[in-house]
Amino acid sequence: MEKETVSKNFIEQMIDKDLAEGKCETVCTRFPPEPNGYLHIGHAKSILLNYGLAKEYGGKFNLRFDDTNPTKEKSEFVESIIEDVKWLGADWEDRLYFASDYFEQMYEAAVFLIKKGKAFVCDLSPEEIREYRGTLKEPGKESPYRNRSVEENLQLFDNMKNGMYADGEKVLRAKIDMSSPNMNMRDPVIYRVARIHHHNTGDKWCIYPMYDFAHPIEDAIEGVTHSICTLEFEDHRPLYDWVVRELEYVHPPKQIEFAKMYLTNVVTGKRYIKKLVEDGIVDGWDDPRLVSIAALRRRGFTPESIQKFVDLCGCSKSNSSVDYAMLEYCIREDLKMKRPRLMAILDPVKLIIDNYPEGEMEELEIENNLENPELGVRKVPFGRELYIEREDFMENPPKKYFRLFPGNEVRLMGAYFVKCTGVDKDEEGNITAIHATYDPETKCGSGFTGRKVKGTIHWVAAATAVLAQVRLYENIIDEEKGVYNEDGSLNLNPNSLRVMENCCLEPALGKAQPGESFQFVRQGFFCVDSKDSTPEALVFNRIVSLKSSFKLPKPGC
Repeated sequence: MEKETVSKNFIEQMIDKDLAEGKCETVCTRFPPEPNGYLHIGHAKSILLNYGLAKEYGGKFNLRFDDTNPTKEKSEFVESIIEDVKWLGADWEDRLYFASDYFEQMYEAAVFLIKKGKAFVCDLSPEEIREYRGTLKEPGKESPYRNRSVEENLQLFDNMKNGMYADGEKVLRAKIDMSSPNMNMRDPVIYRVARIHHHNTGDKWCIYPMYDFAHPIEDAIEGVTHSICTLEFEDHRPLYDWVVRELEYVHPPKQIEFAKMYLTNVVTGKRYIKKLVEDGIVDGWDDPRLVSIAALRRRGFTPESIQKFVDLCGCSKSNSSVDYAMLEYCIREDLKMKRPRLMAILDPVKLIIDNYPEGEMEELEIENNLENPELGVRKVPFGRELYIEREDFMENPPKKYFRLFPGNEVRLMGAYFVKCTGVDKDEEGNITAIHATYDPETKCGSGFTGRKVKGTIHWVAAATAVLAQVRLYENIIDEEKGVYNEDGSLNLNPNSLRVMENCCLEPALGKAQPGESFQFVRQGFFCVDSKDSTPEALVFNRIVSLKSSFKLPKPGC
C-alpha cells in the first residue's frame, strides 16, 4: 500500500531543512502579542500556526507579551489575551513570559553594543532623525553625534537610565548604515527616554527598548528557533538578524514571515473598535458583532470551528482576503452534528387546539438531532394551547405556501396533524390567536399512513414555555457599501442587531448555561450570552443562520 503524500507549507519545509542541517535540534515557537487591545480573528491564525508547528515537531510553544510600549498597554488586555489563547487550546504550559522580564538583559545588551562601537547616543530630535534618514531614492546623512567615543556613549546612556534627560531629549541608536537601501537599517533608534508607568515594572525604568531591538533578544533568551511573524515584518528581518548577530548569540533564532489573514467586510482596527465602544454602538470589545476572539467566543463560535477556518485558509506568502461566509460555514459544520435541535418561537402567536382536552398535558418523545441518533431523545410537553411562529400562518397565502392557513392541515413537529378553523382578532384587526382541530390518530411515531401533509411547523406549549430575549445579529458593516466611507468613517449597518423580547422556548432550554449552544429549529444556531444572561432572564445570541450561499472550493481550485 502506497504511503499518502503529505503536502507541507513553506514554513514546515524550512523547519525540516533546518533540522536536517543541524541548525536546531528541537523546535520552539512563540506568540508575542502587544497588550494594547483585544485579539481578533487574524491573531487566531498566528496563535494556531505557532502552536501547531510546535506540536507537530514535538517542540515548545511560548506565550510572551511584547510590553515595551507602556503608553498603550493595560492589564485588562493582558488578561483578555491569556483567556483567548487558552480558549483556542494553545498550551504554553509554564512558559508565560513578558518582554519586561528581560529589561535588565536588554539594557546590558545595549551596553554591549556600545562597547563594540555598534551603538551611540544621539541628540537629534525625532523630526531631525526623520530628516537625516533620507528617502527611498536618496541615502541618509550620518548624525553629527555618531562618532562619539565609547566612554562618552556609556556615560550618556547611563544618564538616560538614571532619568537625567527629558523625554525625547536623547535616544540610543544602532550604528549600521545610513546608505542602506533598507530604511530600517539606517541607524535605527533602539532605546528612548519615556517616563511612563509600566503595568508590570511600575516606575523602575524611564527608558524603554524599541520593538525591533527587543523582539530578537526576547526570542534568543527564550530559545525560540523559528520566529513566525506576518509579512509587514519582512523588511525588518535584516535588522532582526543584525541584532542577534551583533549580540553574538550561539543559537540565533530565525524570523520567517507569512501572509496575514484578511476577512471581507469586518472591523479589526483597534482605533475603530475603540470608537465603536466609546460611542456606545457596541457594548464592549466582546460585542458579538465584532471579530475579536472574545466576541466570537461570546457569540458562540468554538475553538474547533476557528481551527477549521484557519486550516482552510492555509499558510502562504501572498496576502489575500477571505469571505466571512467561510467562517460561518466552519461553525455550522462544527455544530450541526454536536448540538441538540430544540424548538424556540421568536415571534409567537397562540395556536388553540379546540378539540384537545382542556387542562390536559402529555409528553411527546422527540429526537434531539435527526442526523445524530447518539444525542438521544427528550420529552417535550404538549397541550391545548401552543405558540407557533407568526410567519407560519397566513390568512390569504400565496401559491405554494404549505404552512398553516384557514382550511389547511399541517403537522406539528413530533406531534399531530392540525387543521386551521379560524382566528381571533383585536379591534385593529391584528390576529391574537389561531384556532385549529387535531387528529389524535396522526400522532408522530404511531405509524399513521392515512394521508399526507406538505407542511411541518414547530411549536412550544404555552403552559410550560420559557421566556427569553433573543438577539439576531447581522454584519456590523453595510456590506453593499463596503467597510469605509470616503471620509474614513465606518459604513455601519443600522440593522446589525435585532432584539426579540418574550420569545417562547421549550422547557429544556430553561436550564441552559452561559456559553451553551443549541440549534433552534429553522432559526439557526444560538448560544446563551455569557455577559448578560441570568437564570431569571435568559439571553440567547444567534451564532449563525442555517442557510448559506457559501460553498467550499473544490480541491485544486
